[in-house]
Amino acid sequence: MKILILGGTRFLGRATAQLAVEQGHDVTCAARGVSGVVPAGARFVPVDRDDPEALVPLAEEGFDAVVDVARQISHARHALAALADHVAHWSFVSTISVYADHTTPGQTVADAPVLAPAPPDVDGPMGPDHRWYGECKVSIEEMVRERMGGDRSFICRAGLIVGAEDPSDRFPYWVRRLAVGGEVLAPGHPTDRVQFVDVADLARWLLHAAGTRLAGTYDGSGPAMSRADLLAGVAAGLGVTDPFLTWVDQEFLLSHDVREWSGERALPLWVRLPETAGLMDRDVRPALDAGLTIRPLADTVWATASWLAAHPAAVRQSGLDPADEAAILRKWQAVRDR
Repeated sequence: MKILILGGTRFLGRATAQLAVEQGHDVTCAARGVSGVVPAGARFVPVDRDDPEALVPLAEEGFDAVVDVARQISHARHALAALADHVAHWSFVSTISVYADHTTPGQTVADAPVLAPAPPDVDGPMGPDHRWYGECKVSIEEMVRERMGGDRSFICRAGLIVGAEDPSDRFPYWVRRLAVGGEVLAPGHPTDRVQFVDVADLARWLLHAAGTRLAGTYDGSGPAMSRADLLAGVAAGLGVTDPFLTWVDQEFLLSHDVREWSGERALPLWVRLPETAGLMDRDVRPALDAGLTIRPLADTVWATASWLAAHPAAVRQSGLDPADEAAILRKWQAVRDR
């Protein structure tokens, strides 16, 4: 196939480009080029997507498939205006952040309500909390369906994406932490649900969708598992037997300024319950039936650990530093011993 990836220099875009090259496809990556380099074997075309005409020169080439991960509405609009009539299939990577209800576990695309589109004066996510992120993705989804039609558009609502080159430091935190050993602060309860997808699996599915002309809207994530199974699986993937996990109640953590999800003093893959019980517990059977395949957790752990070993200076954005973790564990022990 002749594939155009709008991006291709970072994480999912780069993983998709790399795999497409390995599969023998003709791969073009169009991006600014400031966040990384495209994989060897892919053609790089520098473009500034703020320019409405930036992608017009590529239109005459024609492509079998486009993969876009845009979060800025104008970028998606410019791309569709320039390329829609010259592309056979369009994959748009959206997000589970489009959903209006993150409380209810087990929802599917067919039964989950979504947010309203972004207001007319909003073009992209704003501020450190990425306000309007989900609404912007809803707006882009609507544009893709309208311009490409239901038979030429594939909307992938990705969940938490993990694996090698993960810039969010959510999954890598647990790989690093369990590799160090000692007493590990495990948030919440062992049965709490977590859900994610390996970047390599998502990239493979995007190429499968392009090759089979898969159409429709799907959640892109692996099946949910318990947090106990996640942490045990990460430990096993590192060759660590019988990790020393101490489970600390949600309310205790919140009262000691331990935060959720990602960022400084945040424990990744942990969300407040029951308010967000559905965020990492969606029913992804439709995606699995449509060709998404999920590798063993040990493979994801190995890929992440190998990348961390090769890039020791990779940005660390999440989790507790050792001193904070030890202090919280001491306080928790004191509460339990009363």
